[in-house]
Amino acid sequence: MAREKKKLAGPPPPAPWMSTFSDLMNLLLCFFVLLFSMSTVDAEKFQEMAASFISSFSILPNGGSAVGNGVSQLNELSEYFSNMGLSDEGEQMKTMQEMMDAIEREELEKSEEMAKELENVLSENDMLSDIEIDFTSQYVELRLNGTILFGSGKADIRGEAVAFMNKLGDILKEYENCLIEVVGHTDNVPISNSKFANNTELSCFRAISVVEYLQNEKDIPAINLQPSGRGEYVPIASNDTPEGRAQNRRVEIKIHRTLE
Repeated sequence: MAREKKKLAGPPPPAPWMSTFSDLMNLLLCFFVLLFSMSTVDAEKFQEMAASFISSFSILPNGGSAVGNGVSQLNELSEYFSNMGLSDEGEQMKTMQEMMDAIEREELEKSEEMAKELENVLSENDMLSDIEIDFTSQYVELRLNGTILFGSGKADIRGEAVAFMNKLGDILKEYENCLIEVVGHTDNVPISNSKFANNTELSCFRAISVVEYLQNEKDIPAINLQPSGRGEYVPIASNDTPEGRAQNRRVEIKIHRTLE
């Protein structure tokens, strides 16, 4: 009896994400081709359309991306630029830089507004003397002196600091839908105990302690909390003086205005 021939299996089907990724790359390619074909641009109109386009491709809170909406936005861009003539490359680049600068200024204004809101709340809670506020176009930063929260060479929040952390946690709870990044920093004095191998490890565990408090005591979603430690490598003052080292021993809490 002749043996039945074994059927050869075909190639495995491509992963589902590859189709979405391919579409996204094609849309981005078309977008940049359109940008290089423009001549003069209504700045206000272009900014509105650019913001809409960026929003269409932004990451959603559940981890997905709005790729489908990008098709309609690309069609709007195509229609907007279709009747425009060509200009030299230098003029195009200058116009694009002006647009990027305008968007940067707008984002900076939004961060400044958020910083003022936080400043008012911290003032109402008598916490401004312990927290410095700064901001960029992406986030607002709260800077805390490390001695407020931690003892020397330790990463557990001090008992005396629990009331302070409770008030700060209530404030941060209002921004729980934002990405909250907690960064630990130290001075350059070598760690002198057996619990931590170096300053970087100490700074990481301090950031983790703050994140765990916000997660466990204030129910801030863990997915929106990001701890990290930089050790002694990002000083904001000279490590040659006690005052400078005290400034470098700090915890920075960066509240990003949108999820990243």
